[in-house]
Amino acid sequence: MTVVPYKEKQSGKKEQVAEMFNNISRRYDFLNHFLSLGIDILWRKKAIRLLKKDQPKQILDVATGTGDFALEALALNPDRIVGVDISEGMLEMGRKKMERKGVDHIIDMQMGDSEKLLFDDNTFDAAIVAFGVRNFENLKQGLSDMCRVLKSGGKIVVIEFSRPKRFPMKQLYNFYFKSILPIIGKIISKDQSAYTYLPESVEAFPDGQDFLNILTEVGFKNVECRPLTFGISSIYIGQK
Repeated sequence: MTVVPYKEKQSGKKEQVAEMFNNISRRYDFLNHFLSLGIDILWRKKAIRLLKKDQPKQILDVATGTGDFALEALALNPDRIVGVDISEGMLEMGRKKMERKGVDHIIDMQMGDSEKLLFDDNTFDAAIVAFGVRNFENLKQGLSDMCRVLKSGGKIVVIEFSRPKRFPMKQLYNFYFKSILPIIGKIISKDQSAYTYLPESVEAFPDGQDFLNILTEVGFKNVECRPLTFGISSIYIGQK
């Protein structure tokens, strides 16, 4: 069964995810860093360092949101970063952020569907996604299209929540994610469903080896998983 934010609605996951992020876009950055205690910033930095030796010049940031991962990718000194997202609300906040930081000439924020990327084959040197792939309506299609637009030898780097397997982190994680996070998220974001959807979508996501298998299935090789912070999150790497 597909996990969606608004169970009472008949619209598909893609439409509901876009609506959800539009609803929480103004408070998203604060909530993201607050609920993770800022650890998500360190996770992004670590993921970007994995691309340092490749020095990608053309980077695609899928499910870019407000552009935090794209901003971290500036450390690679690329010529161009294109961020795509299905939420206009998130993109609006991201564009304002890029203008304030004076990097809007390098980072281009575009409306786009991860499963139908509007780019030619073999366009990008690297594709990155932070906490976005579990929101894809069709995970395999989205990853396959990312593979299509990558140049031969190009790399994909994905950060996504995963489920800790060992005591006591497993129990602490489940308690926080299912009992604390939804309450705080609801109060601050004003969206009753968004932070209930988060733990539900993480629970349904094929993490670890299961995700590596999907990467391989859609065309990536040399796939690897690097758990972060006791398995709360993971970095996945693959090469076209």
